[in-house]
Amino acid sequence: MTFTIDYFYEKIKDFPWIDIEYPTHKYAIEVVTGKRIACRWEKLSCERHLKDLLRQDSEDFPYIFDFTRSDLIFNWFSKRCTHVKGIYAGDPIELVPFQKYDLGCLFGWVKVNSGYRRFNYSYNKVARGHAKSTIQSGVADYGMCADCYYPPFDVKKRKFEMSPNVYCCGYDRNQAKIVWQDACTMGSKSPKIAKDLDIKKTKVTNKKRSGAMEALSKDTDNKDGLSVCIAIIDEYHAWKKSDVYDVIKSAFGKRPQELLNVITTAGKDAENSPCKKEEDICKKILEGTLTDETYFVNIRELDKDDNPHDEKVWPKANPMIQEIDNGNEYAAGLYNKIKSDHDLAYGSGDISKIREFLTKRCNLWQNASDNSFMDGCMDKFKDLTVTRDEFLELTRGLDCIVGMDLSKATDLTADAFLFLLPDGRYALTAHGFIAEDSAMKHEKSDRVPYIEWAKEENSYCTLTPGDVVDYTYLVNHIVKTAKINDWNIKEIAYDPYSAEYCTQDLENKGFTRVKVPQRVSWLSEPTKFFKKLVLEGKLVHDGSPLLTWCVSNAVTTTDHQENIMLSKKNRNDTQRIDLLAASINALSRGMSVLKPRTSLFYVPKRRLKG
Repeated sequence: MTFTIDYFYEKIKDFPWIDIEYPTHKYAIEVVTGKRIACRWEKLSCERHLKDLLRQDSEDFPYIFDFTRSDLIFNWFSKRCTHVKGIYAGDPIELVPFQKYDLGCLFGWVKVNSGYRRFNYSYNKVARGHAKSTIQSGVADYGMCADCYYPPFDVKKRKFEMSPNVYCCGYDRNQAKIVWQDACTMGSKSPKIAKDLDIKKTKVTNKKRSGAMEALSKDTDNKDGLSVCIAIIDEYHAWKKSDVYDVIKSAFGKRPQELLNVITTAGKDAENSPCKKEEDICKKILEGTLTDETYFVNIRELDKDDNPHDEKVWPKANPMIQEIDNGNEYAAGLYNKIKSDHDLAYGSGDISKIREFLTKRCNLWQNASDNSFMDGCMDKFKDLTVTRDEFLELTRGLDCIVGMDLSKATDLTADAFLFLLPDGRYALTAHGFIAEDSAMKHEKSDRVPYIEWAKEENSYCTLTPGDVVDYTYLVNHIVKTAKINDWNIKEIAYDPYSAEYCTQDLENKGFTRVKVPQRVSWLSEPTKFFKKLVLEGKLVHDGSPLLTWCVSNAVTTTDHQENIMLSKKNRNDTQRIDLLAASINALSRGMSVLKPRTSLFYVPKRRLKG
């Protein structure tokens, strides 16, 4: 049945130990009932919490909310932790309602039989200015000093983690040091924490129970053999790869209540960020399409149709500013800063400042960069997909241009078939080739499933035997695919780089080959035309995920005459663009060579006289 607050109020009577005025529950009720402004995802998070309160200790739900456990973390902050930066440095940390909801859920839910924490994973996204690092520093110190477990509500049987290991993680060494250093400062400033910790310049240990609090990043030499109690992933949006995240996750199983705690804002690399991929999974958990009872999720952002100019929706991403009415000076200052950032961004018309406001204040993901080729167009590109059967029906018997992009011997190579349909649209399909022996290595570096895509039922790419790409497979693919589908190849358009032998073979088979110089003056027009076709809905493709990935990866370089040319973000970037490059090569010739052909299903417009 559909969850309603009236249903909750009726059923919660069966759980007399639950006080609905308890901060964690009260916040959830206020969000669900609309008393607090919240986005769709936070409403689902709070609804999940209230539903779970009604499922406690049931046959299919072996968890219970133990308020004594959440009280421990609340009291830890109020009695031991102080702010370490800014004008509030040295002042006690007073948790506000949204923080008591997050921490209450994370630490209050436990397993019925053991009292171990329910949640092993947490993903928490909130906008800039919400003391994320400060709170996580307090959690790190808590993990070193006070993290414990006991049967629900039986505090006298409390046991502490022996040799507690807490990891403050960042993508690089400097980022990892932020939470670690704040935790050290917080610990040294608090007599009660300093009593338990031995805080040195490069090392923190528990005086009685040993263990260690460490900063961990991709720059850390030895990341093997981790034994994790709590790992804090700070600003995950800034991580280019998930290597450290994966190492921590793979180390789980050695402690009774491990916690991998992600805290982040949105970022600017939505198509490739491991953080965004994790967030997509988390949203499925909140929607109920994916079940993971050990994963706590709360996402605060503006909703899809919200107007970023409307101040009334800002609290969805910035829950702190709802504390203004309670006299919270920090909340008032934060609101003024958000207002200033908004006015500056939109008043200046500077797209980079607008993107920064949307990312950090509205907590909305953006594409990778200002020069992202398909910035804001990827959803449109995906919408232009037709099924393979539909694609073949549209293109059977038509002329086409084949584009080629030959890579280094061990990297991705591509061909693309481009058609001009009778109705004036262009149709595009592309295929990749990668050496079989290096496919697994590339799956790890590129983070895409080449092996799965190469299976016969998918056929988005071909794995060629050996450790280098065998161009014979490319030649055979072009010839065979054209023959099977009755496609008439007008030209082979190719990047001259290392392609002479390969294209000579095609020419010997009767095909016309045409060099496409890889210069901005030559490629600018077809590159711009490709994007124009997408925006106008005049392109169709067969939905290849490999092609879609390549399209999403491309950025552009621009010369002084505003000519553009495709590029990867970095020279050694593993976010490949080869299938798109082959497509642009084909389009560079197809714009002039391909001519529309009439059919029974196409009636050309009559040209008016005069």
